[in-house]
Amino acid sequence: MTSIWVETAARTARGKLERDLQADVAVIGGGMAGILTAYLLSRAGFHTVVLEANCVGSGQTSNTTAKITAQHGLIYHKLLNTVGEKKAALYARANQNAIQQYAEIIKREKIDCDFKICPAYLYARERDVRIHQEYEAAKKLGIDADYVMDTELPFRITGAVRFRNQAQFHPLKFLYHVADLLEIYEHTRVQKIEGNRIITDGGTVSARQIVISTHYPFINFPGLYFTKMHQERSYVLAVKGAQEVQGMYYGIGVNDVSLRSYRDYLLIGGGSHRTGENIGGGQYDRLRGEAWKYWPECKEVYHWSAQDDMTADEIPYIGKYSWLRTHWYVTAGFKKWGMTGSMVAAQLVCDEITGKENPYRHVFRAKRCPIPHGMSGILTEMIYAVKGIGGRIFKRADASLAEIKVGHGGIVAYEGKKMGAYRDHDGTVYLVSVKCPHLGCMLQWNAEEKSWDCPCHGSRFDYKGRLLDNPAQISLEAVILEASN
Repeated sequence: MTSIWVETAARTARGKLERDLQADVAVIGGGMAGILTAYLLSRAGFHTVVLEANCVGSGQTSNTTAKITAQHGLIYHKLLNTVGEKKAALYARANQNAIQQYAEIIKREKIDCDFKICPAYLYARERDVRIHQEYEAAKKLGIDADYVMDTELPFRITGAVRFRNQAQFHPLKFLYHVADLLEIYEHTRVQKIEGNRIITDGGTVSARQIVISTHYPFINFPGLYFTKMHQERSYVLAVKGAQEVQGMYYGIGVNDVSLRSYRDYLLIGGGSHRTGENIGGGQYDRLRGEAWKYWPECKEVYHWSAQDDMTADEIPYIGKYSWLRTHWYVTAGFKKWGMTGSMVAAQLVCDEITGKENPYRHVFRAKRCPIPHGMSGILTEMIYAVKGIGGRIFKRADASLAEIKVGHGGIVAYEGKKMGAYRDHDGTVYLVSVKCPHLGCMLQWNAEEKSWDCPCHGSRFDYKGRLLDNPAQISLEAVILEASN
């Protein structure tokens, strides 16, 4: 499962940190948010280094649909009712301004990344009052948007909100070019942070300011971000032989799809669910069904999945990490809009470190308590944590080891312990601990991607127990039973 972006961009390999060094700012994480933050700080004259556990762009940036847009689903009507008109307008302007900032960087650095200005549509296929509410909210907040009944889509809609002057691009062509301007150490996993000192598996970095841009914050205390966020999976197909669309589309219905074109490919996205809740699978097949329904002759070339941080009050956490760590900064919780969120975050963090006033700071302030607006979300996260830990202790095994079929996984009893089991096509069984090393929740089998996922906070592991997604920092304990056993 490799994205079209990975297959169509050339990356520069970088070495691992193997010494101790000092810097003005250390950025942990080499995705879009981390690289943009380091870029802006470097331009401001700060000696900035980036520490990446894998390779630049190897995380969620490589799995995006790469829409640069202030159109964030059903968001503005809700923000008007939760944070008020002033903050809702600032949220919209911050994200619209991010589009212009991308354009400026692309022009300044002469980046060839298929950047294109185009409209973004929020549509409904069934009658839904929320579409018109979102249009009214957009107009009230001064967003350049209109309500339309006709689109280029191959199916009938009941209405859509069109945001003008949005954009799309090739995220890795952009990211790799910017990264080549920076000091970056790849394959350098941060183990812990002690004050201003970052300890990695290869050396240490002492920095006056530290920015944590690891998609999901991996440090639990202070900050407590695990109580205010969860993660969701979604899926994308890239097909040839389908219709080219000039705009970008996002449906509000449960079974609606996201669409955008890239050259002669059509990207079809959807199937969103909370991480750890895809035991039965079938998300890719649903997207294939949509593709073949409207474009019977199309051919799937790529498919991939993404993971998104969802905040309790639907606003990202950007700024100082906590009241107790004022020299630490965090960028997290971009929901499904990581491209604009990353640029907003980079500008906010850069301005805060350089002492420049930013009118959007108080909207995204990471130290805010999302109560009362996000209280239901916080309660949901608490319930999931209790269920996850309780399930590991009290839930019975799904099946016996002998009942696990080839190509399938499940929770079994093995030598008096509950273990996750997967049987590959030569009969070898891979057993892993089902205790998430992050905070101890019980992992669930993801049949779609053959992985063990945490429904509490979104950590993921492959069927051999190897870490795929944070906040966990280590792989699972594992046992291999050969086919002869």
